Amino acid sequence: MAESFSDIGKVEAIEQLYRLSAYNPVSGLSYTSSKGGKVTTAARMYLEGIDFNLVYFPLKHLGYKCVVGVVGELYAALAHPKLLNVVLGVSAKLDFPQIKDLWMGVTVAAKEHGFEAVNLDLQPSNNGLFVSLAATGECSLLTHKRRMAASSKDLLCVSGSLGAAYLGLQVLERGARSFQKDGVQPDMSQYKMLVGDYLRPELNAATVSHLEEEEIYPSYGYFVTRGLSDAVKRLSRDSGLGVKVYADKIPFEGNSFQLGKELDMDPVSAAMNGGDDNRLLFVVPLLHAEKFRREFQTFDIIGHLAQPEVGTVLVTPEGIEFPLKAQGWPEEAEEND
Repeated sequence: MAESFSDIGKVEAIEQLYRLSAYNPVSGLSYTSSKGGKVTTAARMYLEGIDFNLVYFPLKHLGYKCVVGVVGELYAALAHPKLLNVVLGVSAKLDFPQIKDLWMGVTVAAKEHGFEAVNLDLQPSNNGLFVSLAATGECSLLTHKRRMAASSKDLLCVSGSLGAAYLGLQVLERGARSFQKDGVQPDMSQYKMLVGDYLRPELNAATVSHLEEEEIYPSYGYFVTRGLSDAVKRLSRDSGLGVKVYADKIPFEGNSFQLGKELDMDPVSAAMNGGDDNRLLFVVPLLHAEKFRREFQTFDIIGHLAQPEVGTVLVTPEGIEFPLKAQGWPEEAEEND
């Protein structure tokens, strides 16, 4: 019987495909520029019906969010945005004013994050809207050289609340079902922050410049879009070290636990596996801990690196350690971490 994706997981599937080629997997495409800096590229495709639902997703917000989804990968690599390429797949159900709204969201985000040039192409689509983006950024030679090797006890720092976007999505889906059933638009005002985290995530465009000014150079950076567990497992794989995340240190939006009770959903589980958070996760050297706490107060310290034999674990307030699992990772890989 042929193997299915659900049997082997996304990560193992990608590794098997690489083994069929002459290439090796990398954690982000980059190369050294003529000036010695590291040029980094990031790409992502958003598909209607999988990544977004136009029933409740304003097109301006969608365009903005799509740009954030690629620029975050550049910031995680400590790269400054330079070029952005956008391809829109447009179906017959969308008219030109709607595409203008989408494009407006793209350009607002591109300007906010300092892209020097933006290229656009339009393609027909038979299966709804898709948005494909490829971004290029550059990490300075000095920043690249000063990134230190990671070591046990270095700190895990995240740029904002986790799980909020996934919970906000559940609010929107619940509202869409209610409207379809009763024809009444539900009141979602009490969960405005959670819904906003899903529809229009924001990143501080000055983060990389601020790190350089303070001479703090994270050894690793990840853009958390598929749940914290996925990012932590990538960190462990790339660094060869263990990782401890403390459940009581994870930042949450104020209404997360109230909504979690309504939905019978654990906000901690939403943070670890929910996805769509669009947050930065940096590994900060322990010797820079006090300066980082003082200068980057919007970040939360949620854990630290550990010896390899620790693996990747979530530590409860009672001190119990649970091995992390992440969607897309095969069971074998989790047991070996």
